[in-house]
Amino acid sequence: MKCLVALLVFVVLAEGIVRIPLTKHKSMREALREKGIEVPYQDPASKYQNNEFSTSANMYINNYADTTYYGPITIGTPPQSFLVLFDTGSANLWVDSIYCNTQACNAHTKFNPQQSSTYSANGRNFYLPYGAGSLYGIFAYDTVNVGGIVINNQEIGLSTNEPGQTFAVAKFDGILGLSYPSISAGGETPVMDNMISQNLLDANIFAFYLSRGGQQGSVLSFGGVDEQLYQGEIYWTPVTSETYWQIGVDGFQINGRETGWCSQGCQSIVDTGTSMLTAPSNYLGYLMQAIGAQQSQYGMYMVDCSQVNNLPTLSFVISGVAFPLPPSAYIMQHGYQFCTVAITPTYLPSQNGQPLWIFGDVFLREYYSIYDRTNNRLGFATAA
Repeated sequence: MKCLVALLVFVVLAEGIVRIPLTKHKSMREALREKGIEVPYQDPASKYQNNEFSTSANMYINNYADTTYYGPITIGTPPQSFLVLFDTGSANLWVDSIYCNTQACNAHTKFNPQQSSTYSANGRNFYLPYGAGSLYGIFAYDTVNVGGIVINNQEIGLSTNEPGQTFAVAKFDGILGLSYPSISAGGETPVMDNMISQNLLDANIFAFYLSRGGQQGSVLSFGGVDEQLYQGEIYWTPVTSETYWQIGVDGFQINGRETGWCSQGCQSIVDTGTSMLTAPSNYLGYLMQAIGAQQSQYGMYMVDCSQVNNLPTLSFVISGVAFPLPPSAYIMQHGYQFCTVAITPTYLPSQNGQPLWIFGDVFLREYYSIYDRTNNRLGFATAA
């Protein structure tokens, strides 16, 4: 009988999890490079700048050129389907719409409000800077379906103008932000907050599993923790700023030796909208020297592919626990001779002035990440 009760509890927990499959695609940077166009490097942290507690209708998306993991949602009644980037580094939901007729919009699925019986206009505009180009749009309301979770009266952004080539080669139709409402452009209520207020989740958490080595099988889960996607223990750490998913970092080690770079404390933003691991710029030179990397004409750091197994393990100490990144995690192998170091600089400190790291996909492929809104904490466990 005890076994049966335990089994029933497990089934209930499993049924309470809503899973959205994420597919890996070619990034905008890769697609543009194949056309002979090089996207200039933009500091991933620039999308966080001057955006804390923002009530203006600006959404900063300065570094989505390298993102590759996207998943499906529907908007409207009857439902219209879109592929979106689920982004823990922003708060708003926006998609392409029929109000936009640029090359970039025409390359994607466009939402048609006239074909949705649940659509209602908002009347407010938003502006979204992106490098040399910008994206303009309007806010509205409609029913949104995320993996079977139906959110009524969800605020959505609809693009009205997308100039430039950058978005034309993007494989996603929009972005669904999962950060805290305090940074929502225009003060709009994020999708996760409406899920919470409408009591649509068994638990007010979501979790990411990003597959390694270009394999499919990546998953975003809502409402529970999927025990099949991690091994060992979940280690929790508190959110230090309820804006982005920001946490404290106690130490940074190279091959087990403490560098002292975070002896006075560091901060990290855990961001599924950033593909790389991003390091404070004043430490990047020392780090690349330890790795033995040389800078290429494009500004990326490269190593000899034959030496990858001899490179150091990098570890972050978070709430007293070390989280190692082996060379296989931070080295990208595109060819046979030269491999790219997937670590880039950020020039901005955190809000409290401490050095800022960004844990993008490089870190998140190694660690299953759990985002707990009830307790305002982040959990990490070794990815299965």
